[in-house]
Amino acid sequence: MTEPLLASVRVLDLGGAESDTVGRLYADLGADVLKIEPPGGRSARQALPTVARASIPFRLNNANKRCAVLDPADPDCRRTLLDLASTADIVIDSGRSGGTVEFGTSCAALAQQFSHLVVLSVTDFGADGPYACWQATDPVLYALSTALSRTGPTAGAPVLPPAGLASGTAAAQAAWAALAAYYRRLRTGTGEYIDFSRFEAVLQSLDPPFGSEGQAAVGVKKTTEIWRGRPRNQNIYPIFACKDGHVRICLLSPRQWRGMRAWLGEPERFADPEFDTIAARYAASDELNTLIGDFVATQTMEALVAEGQARGVPIAAVLTPTETLASEHFGAVGALTTAEFAPGADVVTPVGPFVVDGHHRGLRRLAPDSGADEPVWATPSSVVSSPDTAASQRPFDGMRILDLGVIVAGGELGRLFADLGAEVIKIESAAYPDGLRQAPPGQVMSRSWALTHRNEESLGIDLRTAAGAGLFSRLVTGADAVFANFKPGTLASLGFSYDRLRELNPRIVLAESSAFGATGPWSGRMGYGPLVRATTGVTSLWASADGGFYDATTIFPDHVSARLTAIAALAALIRRDRSGEPAHVHVSQAEAAISQLATRYVAESARAAGLPVADDTAAHHVYPCAGDDEWCVISLRSEADHAALESITGGDTAEWTRTRDKTTVARTLQDAGIAAAPMNRAVDVPDDPQVRYRKLYSDMVHPLFDAPMLTETGPAPYTSIPPARLRPAPMPGQQTRRICRQILDISAEETDRLIAEGTLFAYRERP
Repeated sequence: MTEPLLASVRVLDLGGAESDTVGRLYADLGADVLKIEPPGGRSARQALPTVARASIPFRLNNANKRCAVLDPADPDCRRTLLDLASTADIVIDSGRSGGTVEFGTSCAALAQQFSHLVVLSVTDFGADGPYACWQATDPVLYALSTALSRTGPTAGAPVLPPAGLASGTAAAQAAWAALAAYYRRLRTGTGEYIDFSRFEAVLQSLDPPFGSEGQAAVGVKKTTEIWRGRPRNQNIYPIFACKDGHVRICLLSPRQWRGMRAWLGEPERFADPEFDTIAARYAASDELNTLIGDFVATQTMEALVAEGQARGVPIAAVLTPTETLASEHFGAVGALTTAEFAPGADVVTPVGPFVVDGHHRGLRRLAPDSGADEPVWATPSSVVSSPDTAASQRPFDGMRILDLGVIVAGGELGRLFADLGAEVIKIESAAYPDGLRQAPPGQVMSRSWALTHRNEESLGIDLRTAAGAGLFSRLVTGADAVFANFKPGTLASLGFSYDRLRELNPRIVLAESSAFGATGPWSGRMGYGPLVRATTGVTSLWASADGGFYDATTIFPDHVSARLTAIAALAALIRRDRSGEPAHVHVSQAEAAISQLATRYVAESARAAGLPVADDTAAHHVYPCAGDDEWCVISLRSEADHAALESITGGDTAEWTRTRDKTTVARTLQDAGIAAAPMNRAVDVPDDPQVRYRKLYSDMVHPLFDAPMLTETGPAPYTSIPPARLRPAPMPGQQTRRICRQILDISAEETDRLIAEGTLFAYRERP
């Protein structure tokens, strides 16, 4: 077996609960992650929930790490810490209250003292700005990031998404930002200090209102036109009660609708071809959903899913976390393992989202006891002694990527690399255009395409022709990586399996993602995000107390899956540069979703096994505020929080908040040490004081749009890495001629001939 992707990387982990998962992602990929704790261990070792008195989040989020003890009061231990930092590659800390402060230094000071270090300071809101002293929980981050404003019934209180998604998303963004800086360090010898904000990460990566837009997309010129009411499209992916549970059906294409219509017995009411369109079906959704609901009501989930999939109807059972972990697929593909959280407490546990060269690279051992390891490195140093001052400023300058990715999870993967300097060539098909290219009537390009594919180039090519396959083969020989997120087997059917890519380029990295992974009973299923959420238990957790399901207006886990795939791809490139080895990495969106909620799933698994589980006692509530449909979130994590809230509100919190502005409520409670936040909508975000202070967004100009579009300036506020360039996203085949001329060395005449015969296509500028 080849060495792990990050086997050469030393990570000094000084942080706490806010940053533990970042180090876990690196440890899963083979980094030597050394966690330093004070005598007695970090307080997070007692964090709830527990199984058999063992903290589930601590043992999971610090899995695969080594744990050593250093006493901050001991001068020798302080010197040891500095010695470790001087030969580390990445340092992770939790900001002001983290380990660096205990040892008499700071993240910024370490970065200045050791110029090779990548230092990642993870805090809730960043080191400065109006919210710098605020506290965040997942619900607080949902409220501020607009996620809360798009979940819940069409009237009444919003419904909180399940806790864990925000923290997991922020960790993935942090791991990506720091690993990209480390890659630059390998090329230049120069480190980086990253003042990382979890709030900003969730804004960028969970379901972004700006940038690579998700369901929060705002495609209008005037902010006053943005819809401020409750979600209007909760029934876009309807859920139906059946004999033993619920199923979700996603009818998108005409062929899928026709399969559903035949399954229903060709009802005359819906025979008109107009119902091939989503708009017509949505307009008649009350009647159509009643018909489908009556049809499925007497059948089982298993029978419905089997028959629907066979008919080409996208359908999935709405499973609970326990049912998900007990399903045939995840056990068959190696996505689950049994871990001993305490003596006699063996629990089925998610392994993690990374598959490298066909093998899961995740949970190997849970976090060891405090002080189980010595405070020394287990791997040789990779520190560069003399920087290459001629190297480029951006991490991926000079890297070439062939990007076949589509929609959000695929498209955003390429953008993450393009923003940091890579030459990303988007491979486009005239016969099968990317869904993000669908633009409103009268508009040449969609906002989603413009924002997701900035900084990229487009090559129009038909890979199904011999000539097109030959040209693509020539591109592969000079590429660093190939990205794709087709249905498993599609790339091979085009003649470009991983084995074939390696024949063309023995150093190639292939990075893929798919709904359910490359193997297993469900790998061939239609895998839209709503079906992934239903199948993995996310939908069942994203529900109200009365049993309503409210995850329709999110595209989780697309954005976080793109970042996890990016981390794995970059780790593979790091190993490739060191050893020359190629790699094939794959991320299952279903496994990514489960990993985000691993703490909850392990608790449910332990409970199902009859083990003693102590649940988290924190309480998170949504309260009404002054104004029309305005709300705030309040998180109570301790008895002190409850006492402080009662002192402020007089005991009737809902009545107290109802007459007050949501922002005033949040500020008052945050000043008292209580985590709280106003519910932001997309229109509120650009004027949020913390967002404005930290300059999270910048204006992106595109010649096809009348007004600039807000977009993020980069994955994190780097100190020395410049913000992303904002080159306009291309039209289909816009750079075909340039790529043929400058990369493939094809004459203009030959290019014209290939275009004429349909092997290539090129964009024609309007006269």
